[in-house]
Amino acid sequence: MKRTQDTMWALNLTAARQLHAREGHLRVPRKHAERLETETVPTSRQDGTDGGVVVKLGTWLDNVRKRTAKLAGQRRAGLDQLGMRW
Repeated sequence: MKRTQDTMWALNLTAARQLHAREGHLRVPRKHAERLETETVPTSRQDGTDGGVVVKLGTWLDNVRKRTAKLAGQRRAGLDQLGMRW
């Protein structure tokens, strides 16, 4: 089962929220990976066998910053709530 872009956005945003709650910011190196615990069955190589998912959060945040002009308003607002540094 493939993940949709909306599903992947939600997963990445959840990882960003988790990091922000723990650290209080979204300033991470590009190689930073965030581990999320989920109840879903692994569907990709990033999913762990124990139900966890590893999200390459640093890469995602870097790419989002580079593509700011193309972001939908709702997606940008969600990141603004977390204090995203554009």
